[in-house]
Amino acid sequence: MTHELLTGLLLFAFVSSITPGPNNLMLLASGANYGFQKTIPHMLGISVGHSFMVVLVGVGLMGLFEAVPLAHDILTILGILYLLWLAWKIAHASAPGTADKRGKPFNFLQAAAFQWVNPKAWQMALTAITLYAPDRSFSAVATVAAIFACTNLPSISLWTVMGQNLRALLSNPLRLKVFNWTMAVLLVASLIPVVWPMLAP
Repeated sequence: MTHELLTGLLLFAFVSSITPGPNNLMLLASGANYGFQKTIPHMLGISVGHSFMVVLVGVGLMGLFEAVPLAHDILTILGILYLLWLAWKIAHASAPGTADKRGKPFNFLQAAAFQWVNPKAWQMALTAITLYAPDRSFSAVATVAAIFACTNLPSISLWTVMGQNLRALLSNPLRLKVFNWTMAVLLVASLIPVVWPMLAP
């Protein structure tokens, strides 16, 4: 991979990882409701799970989607439905310090598995392989996955930190309710770039 291509990949991985999306909005809510320490398995699951997804997309899944486009569409629809359910769960999350009584943050395996129904994660993986590993050689695919692994965790951690810093503010039940419903609405809104092309004639 050339120096220019590597620089472009680094920038793409950083920007796509740190910008709002289902993962980051969920980490913001988790940081606010459960704190940074309890959200660490969630963060690690996202980083490891997405890097693993990139590898599998590069070595075979992209070819499957090209041969059977319906498979990708079905996966996208399932992801949308699951995210809508998660938005409902976030909207009804309990107050910081009492959240454990009504729910728990994602664990490592849940967060890793979530990448497979996260439309943004799929778009990131497919775009990265298309642009930066077009030959789909294992070395190129592994490089893309490694770059995401290095840039993703620091990027998403910032969202958890921001959420944790809101814990004191959200001790008020009304502010907590407004925050959680706002996060839920934003999570649903993050699906617009995915849903809109599917609805377009």
